Amino acid sequence: MPERPSNQQQDRAARVALTWIAEPGNPLIWAMVQADGATLTLQRLLRDDIADRSLHGSVTAKIVAGGDPRRHAEAMLLHAERLGARLVVPGDDEWPAQVDDLAAVGSDPLAAYVQVPPLCLWVRGQPQLGELTRRSVAVVGARAATQYGRQVASDIAAALAENDWTIVAGGAFGVDAAAHRAALAVGGRTAVVLACGVDRPYPAGNAALFEQIVDSGSGVLISEWPLRSEPLKHRFLIRNRIVAAVAAGAVLVEAAPRSGSLQMMDRVLALHRPAMVVPGPVTSAMSVGCHELLRSHTETTLVTGPAQVLETLSRDEASAADLPREPGPVSDQRAQVIDAAPGKTPTT
Repeated sequence: MPERPSNQQQDRAARVALTWIAEPGNPLIWAMVQADGATLTLQRLLRDDIADRSLHGSVTAKIVAGGDPRRHAEAMLLHAERLGARLVVPGDDEWPAQVDDLAAVGSDPLAAYVQVPPLCLWVRGQPQLGELTRRSVAVVGARAATQYGRQVASDIAAALAENDWTIVAGGAFGVDAAAHRAALAVGGRTAVVLACGVDRPYPAGNAALFEQIVDSGSGVLISEWPLRSEPLKHRFLIRNRIVAAVAAGAVLVEAAPRSGSLQMMDRVLALHRPAMVVPGPVTSAMSVGCHELLRSHTETTLVTGPAQVLETLSRDEASAADLPREPGPVSDQRAQVIDAAPGKTPTT
């Protein structure tokens, strides 16, 4: 008779299944897990014990189309083992506790979908995730970066890496790739946060860079999406909250007026972390978003190079050292989400 999975194993598999059933960042599922745990939440979804009709529809459609999510979870965990990837969940030694700060972020209800902490994270690469990101900075910006933007991103990322900061960014061309390459060039640490499975890095044109990061022994690929997940457009906006939450601060190098990087910087500001912005030529479309962010948010800090970035981070570290870190209170909105989750099924 096969050995019965432990409660911990059941919890891990349930978290994988839940992120397969519904898109990561779903506030109702997150609230149900907070209230009942992942295993019971999955059981309730499978037996249609869901008060929310929209969630009921999406769960039913997924199961009808793809089958039992528990089998998918088992298959993904086996595939991850062969791939050299691993699942990290809350409570693990390497869980990056700073992402849980998302639970205390208040925002308007329309934005709640991309605010809750992740249920789990997939990781490829040797370093322990929590230790790697404990002292980290996001360097983000335009995919269609100018030569100026790529150079500034490289200079800042290299200086940060040389000063024992881990670089965090997405995996796009432009600023993201420039920051990762600069960190690798000086023997530094870097983390790529993906909007797809860690086994399907996107864009394909950066596949060699991603493998270099994993093979370096000092970098990782991170995603909250299950293995084999595709990089759908809406997932990049959901992913941005992880970039913002895992890093101690962020530097925006270039951004067009409607850049997704601006939405990510909104998350940084909501988390009350250093939001640094590099100005550019007033004639450059790639700097319009940067200038507007500086103009409209007095909490941002204008930086023109590595020295000012390091100065800002040092000042923030000194301020943080003076205060004991305690979990922030759950916002009124987040409490409402938890209260709205269906209650536990009574036992008889």
